[in-house]
Amino acid sequence: MSNSLLATEIIAQRVFNPLYIYLDIVFLAGLCLLLFFKKKYLTLLFGLAGGVLYMIVDYGIFHLLTHSRSIEGGNLFWVLLWMSMSYGITNFVWIWLWYAKDKHLFEWSMLIVVWWVSAPMLANTFGQNLAPIKVSRTTGSYHGYMALILFVGYAAAIGYNLFQKDREKRFPLLWMLAIGVLVQFAWEFSLLLGGIRSAEITSWGQKLTTLVVNSLLETNLGAVPIYCIYVLVSARWREDLKRQEPRLRFTERIAQLNTARVREK
Repeated sequence: MSNSLLATEIIAQRVFNPLYIYLDIVFLAGLCLLLFFKKKYLTLLFGLAGGVLYMIVDYGIFHLLTHSRSIEGGNLFWVLLWMSMSYGITNFVWIWLWYAKDKHLFEWSMLIVVWWVSAPMLANTFGQNLAPIKVSRTTGSYHGYMALILFVGYAAAIGYNLFQKDREKRFPLLWMLAIGVLVQFAWEFSLLLGGIRSAEITSWGQKLTTLVVNSLLETNLGAVPIYCIYVLVSARWREDLKRQEPRLRFTERIAQLNTARVREK
């Protein structure tokens, strides 16, 4: 039997108070409105697209195809719809803002992370008489496919960098890796801290294995494709959905991003 963490059956389990859902929906609506009023239209659209993508993966693949999803105490479709929109919107918005090196990146980041930490505590305090909902997902049937996407994405980016003579036009691999791991880790750690992730799993070894493996794999597998999407879209469109002038080529936009710094005017 393999001792590899990635070869171990990982049980991604969440146990949470139903009030958490309603509080989170209010937060998501507020976040979307805030993005809208700040004219972060591209960021908002990308976040909404992320929620739809998460639902397709979570319900369509994890539930209908692999039958790896199960639920106790709630309706699977509606709970997965909320979960998908919740983490799809926040994760994809956060990644987009990181790639953009938004001048208010720290403020946006703090807003999302503080909410992730606070929400479970609020729900447990003010909804303590409500019966909990438990959602579980096994991973053995598809982690290999996720690892394949991870490897192909980074291998393609590494190959591009090896043949790209202009240093400024190379993919910022360390930046992309840091973002891919950080976003998932912050989410997973907040769930663990709030007593949601792995709540009924008593082994800290299993809890930490889930934290480490998911952080390295689940969001990180999309780091390269998402970066390419960001470069292509932002080379043609501005955040307010006006056309980018002058229109930049793919490599020109990469070079522009590589010279940008967070909090630049």
